[in-house]
Amino acid sequence: MTRLSVNINKIATLRNARGGNNPDVIKTALDCERFGAEGITVHPRPDERHIRYTDVIELKKVVTTEFNIEGYPDARYLKLIRETKPTQATLVPDGPDAITSNAGWNTVKNKKFLTEIISEIKSMSVRVSVFVDPAIQQVEGAKTVGADRIELYTEPYASHYLQNKDAAVKSYVEAAKVAHAIGLGINAGHDLDLNNLAFLKKSIPTLDEVSIGHALICDALYLGLENTIQLYLRQLK
Repeated sequence: MTRLSVNINKIATLRNARGGNNPDVIKTALDCERFGAEGITVHPRPDERHIRYTDVIELKKVVTTEFNIEGYPDARYLKLIRETKPTQATLVPDGPDAITSNAGWNTVKNKKFLTEIISEIKSMSVRVSVFVDPAIQQVEGAKTVGADRIELYTEPYASHYLQNKDAAVKSYVEAAKVAHAIGLGINAGHDLDLNNLAFLKKSIPTLDEVSIGHALICDALYLGLENTIQLYLRQLK
């Protein structure tokens, strides 16, 4: 079964636009779980333009499903992982000025750096996932540096899905087969939505988890959060 982890960054973006605590990030996370989400994802960035570091501390106290913290593994991120010990740390190569993730790690070029970081995080008994493009060399590199899982960067798949879904998913299927064969868990995320999610799941039956935020929250504006989460869960079954 593929788990649905809801990224609640956009809830924090809306809250921060006016100050105060409306919408309530903590309540939203609890509601997502109550509505069927099997995980909560956050990606705190250095400028705290959406999720704040204090939010992460408070979320850890109440999240009862899998808690996934994404981020570039600098000293502040590692301190946050050490303090909260989430279920999963997802390492992304984004610089501090990135608007959103736009590429996976070069796990070969960054072998020494990632090996040291992953060893440190795993010593905290936290599962480590590494954000990668659907390239076999990068998948094999993730295994070499000690990752438990990969997260496939799915923006290229989503961008080409409507033109030719079979061609769009081809490299992801190949990468997932290699990952599964060498003992890596498989996550996926970025630009997944109600149109393209079911086909990805069908094409990669070994998919462990998807992390979805932007599209899910946009859908919730029209459909309601509870109904939207149920619709996404149906795409994974």
